[in-house]
Parts: sequence; structure tokens; C-alpha cells
Amino acid sequence: MDNKINSIQEQIDQSANNTDQVLSFILGHEEYGVDILRVQEITGWENTTPIPNTPSYVMGVINLRGAVVPIIDLRVRFGLQDITYNETTVVIIVRSEDNTGAQKIIGLVVDGVSDVYTINKKELQIAPEMSGTVQSEYVHGLATINSQLVIILHVDPLINDGILASIKKALNLD
Repeated sequence: MDNKINSIQEQIDQSANNTDQVLSFILGHEEYGVDILRVQEITGWENTTPIPNTPSYVMGVINLRGAVVPIIDLRVRFGLQDITYNETTVVIIVRSEDNTGAQKIIGLVVDGVSDVYTINKKELQIAPEMSGTVQSEYVHGLATINSQLVIILHVDPLINDGILASIKKALNLD
């Protein structure tokens, strides 16, 4: 009997280790997701304080309980058309870690939050090499959920290499 219990426990442990939870959100006509452990909070859209000489997708900064947080419009960053701000527009505050282990907090403006999904890591498909609006190095993988394709973003490279590096370059901070 103990062997059976141990076997079941091993399956549960393996199952837990082979799944990720992602927060999915809408950008244009596509559904994207980020690791839920990277999400600090979700807030409504608010006006930002602009920062001169930054890329067009940098909306500015907000004061979030004493922390200055850059706000990035992912729709602009990914080159999507027909960008509107309405009651469903939200900011997902995410944490990323750079190569030195330093934590970065950044807000991502999206069209709306969709759902939280549990994704089996083994079923995650590798993103094909394409030259689309989202560079493949920022895509962790593709998941099919309820016949819908969800693009799972890789937060650290997206934030550190794809966003913060270009802001530093624009501000001549390199």
C-alpha cells in the first residue's frame, strides 16, 4: 500500500512541476500570456508622466506606492494597429530579473485581461522563427487552450533586452 501512495505522490509532484500558470491577456486580435508568478498586480489605465526622448511605446511613468514604474504599451511595441484606450484597457505590473539578479518592475498596457490558465510544460510548442511583430526570442512558447492559440511571452528577455535596453539606448545611458 505504501508503494501505491508513494507512486501517486510522485505523480502529483511531477504534475505540479510540469505545469505553469499564466495570466492571459488580449492585444489586438491575439491572446498572450505571462507567467503568473511574474505578475505583481493589475491596475486600471491611468495617465502617466511622460519621459522625453524615449521610444514611442513608452507611455511614461507612474508612482505605484512610492515606486516609479515605467509604463509600456505592448500594442505599440508590437506594432499593432487601431490602438484605443477604453474601460477594458488595463496595466499589468510585472517583475523581471536581469542578468545580475536585480528585480525590475514595469507596467504593460494591454487591451484587457482574459483568464488564468494552467499549462502543461510538455505541451508547450516552440515558437517558429518568424519576423512578425513579436520577435521569437521574446516568446516562451505557444499553447493551445480551448482551440485557441495563446502566445506565452518570456518576460525577462522581453523586459530587459526588448524594452529597457532600447530605453537606455534612446536616453544615451549605455
